[in-house]
Amino acid sequence: MTSPAPIVQEDRATATRRRILEVAEALFRSIGYQKTAVADIARELGMSPANVYRFFPSKSAINEAIAERLLSGVAGELDAVADGRGPAADRLRDMLRLLHARHLALFFREKRMHDMVSAAMSEHWGVIAAFIGRIEAAFARVLADGVARGEFAPLDPAVAARQLKQATFLWTHPVLIADCLEKRVSDEGQMAAELEEMLDLLLRGLRVDS
Repeated sequence: MTSPAPIVQEDRATATRRRILEVAEALFRSIGYQKTAVADIARELGMSPANVYRFFPSKSAINEAIAERLLSGVAGELDAVADGRGPAADRLRDMLRLLHARHLALFFREKRMHDMVSAAMSEHWGVIAAFIGRIEAAFARVLADGVARGEFAPLDPAVAARQLKQATFLWTHPVLIADCLEKRVSDEGQMAAELEEMLDLLLRGLRVDS
């Protein structure tokens, strides 16, 4: 009979990893991910840095894990909208609004987390590729459903999903949102209005009668 000890040990390891990430994320939000050292995380946990490294091989691994926690929540919300029952056009519109709102909130209310996500994108962290993949997959599901329902003209869902992402990058990339608000548009209301105009254009092009 298999001993339950390995299961208990695995549960403890999982709990410790989760606690490390919770403490690290709190420090990231208060002082920033760049200023947070493994020693700071260990001190808050009452353990040695060597013990933290038993669960994460590097500070970069902690950075990626926290970015994944943050972005997986957004991706989960996006999946919920994508898999809803409404018209495909409405779901696509709601998905782009959601992505814009979440990244806008990072810029205005979570500046230190915004800096981390911006760095993750510019430095091509692995977690970003996974996040973009989930976004494109969610778009593709809705596009395919729209074609099946007769809402959209025939198209390749994967190709159209990538093009939709690229056409709306200005409203979903944290660095571009920040740059736009600082240099081009007067406020977030104007930026949201321009997103609606872009969505009107894109959805018009997708419809069967366009």
